[in-house]
Amino acid sequence: MNDKTAERQSVPAAAQWLGYAGLLPQMIAILLVVQGGSLSWIALASSYAYAALIFSFLGGVWWGQALSHPGAPRWAFAVAVLPSLIGLALFLPWTFGSEWPGPSLLWLGLMLCLSPLVDRQLALGGKEWMTLRWRLSLGLGGLSVVLALLAMEQR
Repeated sequence: MNDKTAERQSVPAAAQWLGYAGLLPQMIAILLVVQGGSLSWIALASSYAYAALIFSFLGGVWWGQALSHPGAPRWAFAVAVLPSLIGLALFLPWTFGSEWPGPSLLWLGLMLCLSPLVDRQLALGGKEWMTLRWRLSLGLGGLSVVLALLAMEQR
């Protein structure tokens, strides 16, 4: 492996720290929901919005990776738009007056946990990238699942 290949496969320390800092909103939301009170609903709704935004962001990452690698599979572009569409679809129950955000946040959390499987299939990142992807996705997805269970318990 030459220096340029090794450089492309490493993840800068700043990106790692900022990635882990991205778990803080869900952690704060859990504290607010457990504490109860007037901020509980805001914390749940905000945690759904944050998880959906990050999931959509991952689709953008996949799109960008596929564009920058001419040999990327053709299915990558279709898969890259799914997170945004799924985030929108999971928001719709609230607009129709159904139970929300619990069930929607549960599905979103599970999909976040599984999202590195797309990265693995794309095979466009190195070992450090995949390690970071799994840690962050399991972290954000797992925290989102906890929030979903808390939301459903309140009903």
